[in-house]
Amino acid sequence: MADIILVRQHDMQLSEDERAAARKVMFGLVDGLGERGRKQWRRLWGNLMRLEPGEMVTIKTNQARLGWYHRKHMALETAVFESQERFENFEGFRDWLKVGAGFCDWYPGPKGGVFPVPKSIAYEKTEQAEMEQFHSDAVKFLRSDHAGKTLWKHLSVPQRIEMVEGILGGFSE
Repeated sequence: MADIILVRQHDMQLSEDERAAARKVMFGLVDGLGERGRKQWRRLWGNLMRLEPGEMVTIKTNQARLGWYHRKHMALETAVFESQERFENFEGFRDWLKVGAGFCDWYPGPKGGVFPVPKSIAYEKTEQAEMEQFHSDAVKFLRSDHAGKTLWKHLSVPQRIEMVEGILGGFSE
């Protein structure tokens, strides 16, 4: 689930024509499903329009994950894990991949530094768009010199590139 925090900007007045155009877009392009959904959608927009400057609202969204996409990514992780020679534990490999792809939160450490905590890719915690971004970032990271050096230390640079591209070729984006 994605949390979107909105904040009302400094007072801005809309003309009646601008309000009509906004309504046309927000209620014509997309709308709530069924009578109840339409009422909820209009109530949300009414509440947003009545916010005072500086007031905030958090909206939680949930874009369903695509099972085939999740399976494709899991198969990619498995193929890379099974071909590499650095990690003995799959969870350790996955955490390393998440951190390398930037799919983590950074927290202050006990001695003043910071440390990464990998995020979850569980269905209920990661929406489709976020999963697609993670997948893309993971593929980019796997193509990096650092990832190649980490996963296949004994191979030359051209051999590492050939290795990773051979694996990724079966999972074209």
